[in-house]
Amino acid sequence: MEENKNKNSLKKILDRLQEDSWQLELLVSGFTIFGLFYALDPVGDAFKKALYEGNILKDLYQAVYVAILILFFNLIIHVILRSLWIGALGVRYISGEVDISKLNYTERFANYLNKKIGSFDHYIENLEKLCSVIFAISFLLIFYFFAIILLQYLINFVDSFTSDDGSILLLVLRYTLIILLLVGAVLTFFDYLTLGLLKKNKWVALLYFPFYWVFSYLTLSFLYRPLFYNLIDNKFGRRISFMLLPFYLSVLFISNMYKEQSGFISYNSVTSNAIRANSRNYENLVEKNGLFISVLTIQSKVITDPYIKVKIPLSDAIEDRILEFNESLKPYQDKHLYKSYMDIFGKSIVSTFKGNTDSLHLEFLKTFEKIYTIKIDSIPYKTEFVIVNEDDSKNRVIGFETYIGTTSLAEGKHILVFSRYKHPDTDSVITMKEIPFWYYKE
Repeated sequence: MEENKNKNSLKKILDRLQEDSWQLELLVSGFTIFGLFYALDPVGDAFKKALYEGNILKDLYQAVYVAILILFFNLIIHVILRSLWIGALGVRYISGEVDISKLNYTERFANYLNKKIGSFDHYIENLEKLCSVIFAISFLLIFYFFAIILLQYLINFVDSFTSDDGSILLLVLRYTLIILLLVGAVLTFFDYLTLGLLKKNKWVALLYFPFYWVFSYLTLSFLYRPLFYNLIDNKFGRRISFMLLPFYLSVLFISNMYKEQSGFISYNSVTSNAIRANSRNYENLVEKNGLFISVLTIQSKVITDPYIKVKIPLSDAIEDRILEFNESLKPYQDKHLYKSYMDIFGKSIVSTFKGNTDSLHLEFLKTFEKIYTIKIDSIPYKTEFVIVNEDDSKNRVIGFETYIGTTSLAEGKHILVFSRYKHPDTDSVITMKEIPFWYYKE
């Protein structure tokens, strides 16, 4: 008896909250939009930085960035529609139902408008449903997107974790797990698009259930499953769910469209070479505009110093190439690249690099100088690089730095050419970057 009383009390509370939920929705939407507006640029910068550095967290930053965009866009629509709903309530208070007969329209227009407009109360009710559904779908979409990213990380983890050993058993295990994950992902996505078609046939459901059970944990669906099923168990919710996917794809496509400034030169194709200059290759512009280095930088387009400062960030591609040319360094490579700054029992984890010695650093640097060369106007320059690490409020960068004298250069335009040897056993050279600059004595 007491249990039924508690249930009835809870139902009354929830019904009352449901009636007044629009106030909570507007309050949450307003604060969230304000916070998301200020979070968009920092998260976008973090994603771009991770993308240029090849950081494994780039997918996570991308997921957060897309989640912010989805939530920001949905909540703005929600506030607009909810404001329209409040306005409709005000109009209803003033004039009640729509009465087309008072407007003295012809019979054709009167019949058409009566059919299309219908009950004003029904219009207000539809606005209420749409606002509530959009508010819920905003968070569902974020959960879906994070589920996709989480699954991608899991597949990458299985692929990398089982790829270091040459045993047949691990190779079979690797491909088996990847195939099962991909099949499960396809089945789960198909089941979602068809609103549970795979759950309706007895024998198909029997085969699908193990995948469903596993993926309910892998995609964290246990967190939002009640919200999803409560949304699609009515006709209005199902209709909105089907309409949103093409709507968001259309918005994504339209928002990424832009008009090229020229019919000859594409903005995306402007990379530094003998006739084109990219801001990402000049240190002063990189710092001024908050950009990220593309392969290497010199200090500016116009150089008045008696030297050229060349800075090259260390990337995975450069390190892999150094190991290709010098296999003796491979045993010292630390593959666990993600460390913690925390001290455990008084010893910092970051100091556990097997190759963290000056002799190995010197060998690493010599191999780099052997592979990569610098020319100015086809004249090779002997370079003496040093390993540098920069740590400021925005970046933590390890790279190589050297200085080249300019006393032998004539005033005017010059081309700095950064090249590398293609393979250890050949003399073939590949040009990595050409950077134009102008030299004038001070």
